[in-house]
Amino acid sequence: MRTHQTVSAWLEQELAAGRLMIGSRLPGERTMAEQLGISRASVREGTRVLEALGVVRAGVGSGPQSGTIVTGNPALALDSALRLHVASAHLPVRDIVETRLLLEVWAAEHASKDSPALDRAAVLLDEMDGHDDAPAAFLERDALFHVALAEAAGNVLVGAMMGSLRGSIAGYTQRLTTRLPAWDVTSGRLRREHRAILAAVVAGEGARAAGLVRDHIEGFYREAGIDDRPDAG
Repeated sequence: MRTHQTVSAWLEQELAAGRLMIGSRLPGERTMAEQLGISRASVREGTRVLEALGVVRAGVGSGPQSGTIVTGNPALALDSALRLHVASAHLPVRDIVETRLLLEVWAAEHASKDSPALDRAAVLLDEMDGHDDAPAAFLERDALFHVALAEAAGNVLVGAMMGSLRGSIAGYTQRLTTRLPAWDVTSGRLRREHRAILAAVVAGEGARAAGLVRDHIEGFYREAGIDDRPDAG
Protein backbone atom coordinates (compact mmCIF):
# COMPACT_ATOMS: atom_id res chain seq x y z
CA MET A 1 0.00 0.00 0.00
CA ARG A 2 1.35 3.40 -0.96
CA THR A 3 1.77 5.67 2.03
CA HIS A 4 -0.93 8.16 1.04
CA GLN A 5 -3.39 5.26 0.74
CA THR A 6 -2.90 4.69 4.47
CA VAL A 7 -5.04 7.78 5.06
CA SER A 8 -7.91 6.33 3.03
CA ALA A 9 -7.69 2.96 4.78
CA TRP A 10 -7.62 4.65 8.18
CA LEU A 11 -10.63 6.82 7.38
CA GLU A 12 -12.59 3.80 6.14
CA GLN A 13 -11.91 2.02 9.44
CA GLU A 14 -12.90 5.07 11.48
CA LEU A 15 -16.15 5.50 9.57
CA ALA A 16 -17.02 1.80 9.79
CA ALA A 17 -16.37 1.81 13.55
CA GLY A 18 -18.52 4.91 14.06
CA ARG A 19 -15.68 6.96 15.48
CA LEU A 20 -16.06 9.40 12.60
CA MET A 21 -19.17 10.37 10.64
CA ILE A 22 -20.44 12.97 8.18
CA GLY A 23 -19.52 16.35 9.60
CA SER A 24 -16.64 15.09 11.74
CA ARG A 25 -13.36 16.98 11.57
CA LEU A 26 -10.19 14.99 10.93
CA PRO A 27 -7.21 15.38 13.28
CA GLY A 28 -4.55 17.87 12.29
CA GLU A 29 -1.94 16.96 9.72
CA ARG A 30 0.84 16.54 12.27
CA THR A 31 -1.33 14.41 14.57
CA MET A 32 -2.39 12.13 11.71
CA ALA A 33 1.18 11.75 10.50
CA GLU A 34 2.32 10.66 13.97
CA GLN A 35 -0.70 8.41 14.49
CA LEU A 36 -0.36 6.66 11.12
CA GLY A 37 3.43 6.56 11.03
CA ILE A 38 3.73 8.38 7.71
CA SER A 39 5.05 11.76 6.63
CA ARG A 40 3.00 14.93 6.68
CA ALA A 41 3.42 15.08 2.90
CA SER A 42 1.76 11.66 2.62
CA VAL A 43 -1.08 12.80 4.86
CA ARG A 44 -1.50 15.88 2.67
CA GLU A 45 -1.52 13.80 -0.52
CA GLY A 46 -3.99 11.31 0.94
CA THR A 47 -6.30 14.13 2.03
CA ARG A 48 -6.21 15.66 -1.45
CA VAL A 49 -7.18 12.32 -2.99
CA LEU A 50 -10.08 11.99 -0.56
CA GLU A 51 -11.20 15.53 -1.35
CA ALA A 52 -11.18 14.75 -5.08
CA LEU A 53 -13.34 11.73 -4.33
CA GLY A 54 -15.87 13.88 -2.48
CA VAL A 55 -15.20 12.14 0.84
CA VAL A 56 -13.76 15.13 2.70
CA ARG A 57 -13.75 18.90 2.32
CA ALA A 58 -10.62 20.79 3.24
CA GLY A 59 -11.22 24.24 4.73
CA VAL A 60 -8.78 27.01 5.56
CA GLY A 61 -8.56 29.64 8.26
CA SER A 62 -10.37 29.27 11.56
CA GLY A 63 -13.91 28.67 12.71
CA PRO A 64 -16.47 25.93 12.06
CA GLN A 65 -15.53 25.61 8.37
CA SER A 66 -11.80 25.21 8.98
CA GLY A 67 -9.91 21.95 8.95
CA THR A 68 -10.75 18.82 6.98
CA ILE A 69 -14.39 17.77 7.32
CA VAL A 70 -15.89 14.40 6.40
CA THR A 71 -18.56 14.94 3.74
CA GLY A 72 -20.75 12.69 1.64
CA ASN A 73 -20.73 13.57 -2.05
CA PRO A 74 -20.40 10.37 -4.12
CA ALA A 75 -21.63 12.14 -7.25
CA LEU A 76 -18.46 14.26 -7.32
CA ALA A 77 -16.16 11.26 -7.71
CA LEU A 78 -18.49 9.44 -10.07
CA ASP A 79 -18.88 12.49 -12.28
CA SER A 80 -15.15 13.12 -12.56
CA ALA A 81 -14.34 9.47 -13.23
CA LEU A 82 -17.07 9.02 -15.84
CA ARG A 83 -16.13 12.19 -17.70
CA LEU A 84 -12.51 11.10 -17.95
CA HIS A 85 -13.32 7.56 -19.03
CA VAL A 86 -15.81 8.74 -21.62
CA ALA A 87 -13.22 11.19 -22.96
CA SER A 88 -10.68 8.37 -23.23
CA ALA A 89 -13.30 6.08 -24.86
CA HIS A 90 -12.91 3.54 -22.06
CA LEU A 91 -16.64 3.90 -21.39
CA PRO A 92 -18.62 3.98 -24.65
CA VAL A 93 -21.49 6.44 -24.63
CA ARG A 94 -23.70 3.58 -25.82
CA ASP A 95 -23.13 1.77 -22.52
CA ILE A 96 -23.73 4.90 -20.47
CA VAL A 97 -27.04 5.58 -22.21
CA GLU A 98 -28.16 1.98 -21.64
CA THR A 99 -27.28 2.33 -17.96
CA ARG A 100 -29.17 5.61 -17.85
CA LEU A 101 -32.24 3.85 -19.26
CA LEU A 102 -32.02 1.11 -16.63
CA LEU A 103 -31.74 3.64 -13.79
CA GLU A 104 -34.35 6.13 -15.02
CA VAL A 105 -36.98 3.54 -15.85
CA TRP A 106 -36.53 1.94 -12.42
CA ALA A 107 -36.58 5.32 -10.69
CA ALA A 108 -39.75 6.44 -12.47
CA GLU A 109 -41.52 3.25 -11.47
CA HIS A 110 -40.46 3.57 -7.82
CA ALA A 111 -40.66 7.35 -7.38
CA SER A 112 -42.67 8.52 -4.40
CA LYS A 113 -45.48 10.89 -5.35
CA ASP A 114 -44.87 12.72 -2.05
CA SER A 115 -41.15 13.32 -2.62
CA PRO A 116 -40.03 16.98 -2.32
CA ALA A 117 -37.86 16.34 -5.39
CA LEU A 118 -41.01 16.41 -7.51
CA ASP A 119 -41.64 20.01 -6.47
CA ARG A 120 -38.21 20.87 -7.83
CA ALA A 121 -39.01 18.95 -11.01
CA ALA A 122 -42.23 20.95 -11.47
CA VAL A 123 -40.37 24.24 -11.05
CA LEU A 124 -37.86 23.19 -13.70
CA LEU A 125 -40.68 22.42 -16.14
CA ASP A 126 -42.21 25.85 -15.49
CA GLU A 127 -38.81 27.42 -16.18
CA MET A 128 -38.56 25.49 -19.44
CA ASP A 129 -41.99 26.75 -20.50
CA GLY A 130 -41.11 30.31 -19.49
CA HIS A 131 -37.90 30.53 -21.49
CA ASP A 132 -37.30 30.20 -25.19
CA ASP A 133 -34.00 28.46 -24.54
CA ALA A 134 -31.33 27.43 -26.97
CA PRO A 135 -30.43 23.72 -26.74
CA ALA A 136 -27.66 24.17 -24.16
CA ALA A 137 -29.84 25.93 -21.57
CA PHE A 138 -32.79 23.64 -22.24
CA LEU A 139 -30.68 20.49 -21.84
CA GLU A 140 -29.25 21.79 -18.58
CA ARG A 141 -32.75 22.05 -17.09
CA ASP A 142 -33.68 18.77 -18.74
CA ALA A 143 -30.79 17.05 -16.95
CA LEU A 144 -31.80 18.54 -13.60
CA PHE A 145 -35.39 17.41 -14.18
CA HIS A 146 -34.34 13.82 -14.80
CA VAL A 147 -32.04 13.83 -11.77
CA ALA A 148 -34.91 15.14 -9.62
CA LEU A 149 -37.10 12.26 -10.81
CA ALA A 150 -34.35 9.80 -9.92
CA GLU A 151 -33.98 11.33 -6.46
CA ALA A 152 -37.74 10.96 -5.93
CA ALA A 153 -37.22 7.20 -5.85
CA GLY A 154 -35.45 7.69 -2.51
CA ASN A 155 -32.27 5.81 -3.44
CA VAL A 156 -29.30 8.08 -2.75
CA LEU A 157 -26.90 6.08 -4.90
CA VAL A 158 -29.27 5.99 -7.88
CA GLY A 159 -29.66 9.78 -7.62
CA ALA A 160 -25.89 10.27 -7.49
CA MET A 161 -25.31 7.91 -10.39
CA MET A 162 -27.97 9.63 -12.47
CA GLY A 163 -26.40 13.03 -11.91
CA SER A 164 -23.02 11.66 -12.93
CA LEU A 165 -24.28 9.81 -15.98
CA ARG A 166 -26.13 12.85 -17.26
CA GLY A 167 -23.06 15.02 -16.71
CA SER A 168 -20.73 12.63 -18.47
CA ILE A 169 -22.73 12.68 -21.73
CA ALA A 170 -23.90 16.31 -21.59
CA GLY A 171 -21.58 17.40 -24.39
CA TYR A 172 -22.52 14.42 -26.51
CA THR A 173 -26.25 15.06 -26.05
CA GLN A 174 -25.82 18.71 -26.98
CA ARG A 175 -24.00 17.74 -30.18
CA LEU A 176 -26.93 15.51 -31.09
CA THR A 177 -29.22 18.55 -31.22
CA THR A 178 -27.40 19.69 -34.34
CA ARG A 179 -28.73 16.59 -36.08
CA LEU A 180 -32.36 17.37 -35.28
CA PRO A 181 -34.50 18.65 -38.15
CA ALA A 182 -36.17 21.37 -36.03
CA TRP A 183 -35.15 22.16 -32.46
CA ASP A 184 -38.36 24.10 -31.70
CA VAL A 185 -40.46 21.09 -32.64
CA THR A 186 -38.29 18.72 -30.61
CA SER A 187 -38.16 20.92 -27.53
CA GLY A 188 -41.94 21.30 -27.61
CA ARG A 189 -42.40 17.55 -27.75
CA LEU A 190 -39.90 17.01 -24.93
CA ARG A 191 -41.76 19.55 -22.78
CA ARG A 192 -45.04 17.71 -23.29
CA GLU A 193 -43.42 14.38 -22.50
CA HIS A 194 -41.86 15.82 -19.33
CA ARG A 195 -45.29 16.96 -18.17
CA ALA A 196 -46.82 13.55 -18.88
CA ILE A 197 -44.05 11.75 -16.99
CA LEU A 198 -44.38 14.01 -13.94
CA ALA A 199 -48.17 13.69 -13.97
CA ALA A 200 -47.91 9.90 -14.00
CA VAL A 201 -45.49 9.91 -11.07
CA VAL A 202 -47.64 12.32 -9.05
CA ALA A 203 -50.68 10.14 -9.77
CA GLY A 204 -48.84 7.12 -8.40
CA GLU A 205 -48.85 5.39 -11.80
CA GLY A 206 -45.34 3.99 -11.60
CA ALA A 207 -45.58 1.49 -14.45
CA ARG A 208 -46.99 4.12 -16.80
CA ALA A 209 -44.31 6.63 -15.76
CA ALA A 210 -41.60 4.04 -16.44
CA GLY A 211 -42.93 3.40 -19.94
CA LEU A 212 -43.15 7.11 -20.68
CA VAL A 213 -39.56 7.64 -19.57
CA ARG A 214 -38.31 4.85 -21.81
CA ASP A 215 -40.21 6.20 -24.81
CA HIS A 216 -39.00 9.72 -24.01
CA ILE A 217 -35.32 8.81 -23.92
CA GLU A 218 -35.33 6.43 -26.87
CA GLY A 219 -37.48 8.81 -28.90
CA PHE A 220 -34.91 11.59 -28.59
CA TYR A 221 -32.15 9.41 -30.04
CA ARG A 222 -34.38 8.16 -32.83
CA GLU A 223 -35.29 11.73 -33.77
CA ALA A 224 -31.60 12.58 -33.88
CA GLY A 225 -31.31 9.93 -36.57
CA ILE A 226 -29.28 7.37 -34.64
CA ASP A 227 -29.84 4.00 -33.04
CA ASP A 228 -31.86 3.79 -29.81
CA ARG A 229 -28.66 2.73 -28.08
CA PRO A 230 -26.11 5.16 -29.49
CA ASP A 231 -22.39 4.78 -29.40
CA ALA A 232 -19.90 7.60 -29.24
CA GLY A 233 -19.80 7.94 -33.03
